[in-house]
Amino acid sequence: GRLEETRAVINKVNDAFQDPELTTFVCVCIPEFLSIFETERLVQELSKFGIDSHNIVVNQVLFPEKDAEELGDWLDANKASLPKEAQEICSKMMARKKMQDKYIGQCFDLYGDDFNVTLMPLLDYEVRGVEKLKLFSESLIDPIDLEAS
Repeated sequence: GRLEETRAVINKVNDAFQDPELTTFVCVCIPEFLSIFETERLVQELSKFGIDSHNIVVNQVLFPEKDAEELGDWLDANKASLPKEAQEICSKMMARKKMQDKYIGQCFDLYGDDFNVTLMPLLDYEVRGVEKLKLFSESLIDPIDLEAS
């Protein structure tokens, strides 16, 4: 009785998960080694079970429309005019940006041809509440065009 009912529900859910017309899994990571590594493991596991996961969102990206070299050129040209504390802040930001660019590159190498990879910017506020969620979702629907930047 009850076991058969539970089995029927599990089978129905499993069928829905394996139907890409009904279900797709969006993997979300940040541009750091462990997160990219765990995302790859997740993609492999989902694939084993026939679950569509052809969307990757890379969240908290520093200036996704610019690369580290472009920002570095600006910093080199302007560093001397900045106060010492601002120079230190910019240096730390540049180190983080270079690291992120490396992992974003790996992400595109791994998924670029077969997956929809979307970069989401690091925001200066927390996404909480309906209005901020709407703004955030607009960036997901109409992401930054990296080719145009």
